[in-house]
Amino acid sequence: MSGSPAAAEPAFTEDRLLGGRVRLRQPAEGYRVAIDPVFLAAAVPAEPHQLVLDVGCGAGAAMLCLAARVPHSRVVGLEMQRDLVRLAGDNAILNAMEARVSVMIGDLLRPPPRLSPGAFDHVMANPPYHEHGRTVRVTASGRADATVEGEADLAAWVRFALAMVRPKGTVTLIHRADRIDALLGEIAGRAGEVVVFPLWAGEDRPASRILVRARKHIAAPALHARPVDPTPAAGGNADRGRRAWCGRRLSGAPVPEGR
Repeated sequence: MSGSPAAAEPAFTEDRLLGGRVRLRQPAEGYRVAIDPVFLAAAVPAEPHQLVLDVGCGAGAAMLCLAARVPHSRVVGLEMQRDLVRLAGDNAILNAMEARVSVMIGDLLRPPPRLSPGAFDHVMANPPYHEHGRTVRVTASGRADATVEGEADLAAWVRFALAMVRPKGTVTLIHRADRIDALLGEIAGRAGEVVVFPLWAGEDRPASRILVRARKHIAAPALHARPVDPTPAAGGNADRGRRAWCGRRLSGAPVPEGR
């Protein structure tokens, strides 16, 4: 009996974050979690019993890291890809966090009615790093969705994040260091007390990533924080440091004068 072969089931791996405190199932191919969502979660100044929104949550890495660090916090993820919504929900169950971590399907340009503007104490996001039409072609569809802007550009991500957070709440984003001017330009006039965390890329190498945190409706000067170096907590081992370091919160200590 002839017929077309059945489509192969997608392959997944199970990985560990925060030194094994978080288990994460993710696709074996396409976009895979590295350190970015782990550092993103570490930069959010959430407290117990606060409500956090993760825009474009993917498989749930940042949500789970934040929930693991902040007891009794509640985290809601928004994700437009249905298969990732299911996967993030499964990951919440895998980590016994389904009572505090939930995921809904939706597009930030057309958000679901259940998302109320100004309802969240903090909002975090890892927007696509590359502008549409200004980057090399990405062949894996999942990776393209995660790394190349679609209909929603960087300005739309910032607008949505600021709309969802309560007054004086924080918005935290991670992005490419060479797009810092564009990111800060979108925040200007809408939020203040901006803190920029460069992610250390190695000796004598410029940061390739930055974390930017700002507070809505606050007029306060910007702060350039010390570069974030994951290696000391792992005895100089960068790979081990990236897996374990971010179980604590980034404080935003300023760079000393003259440096």
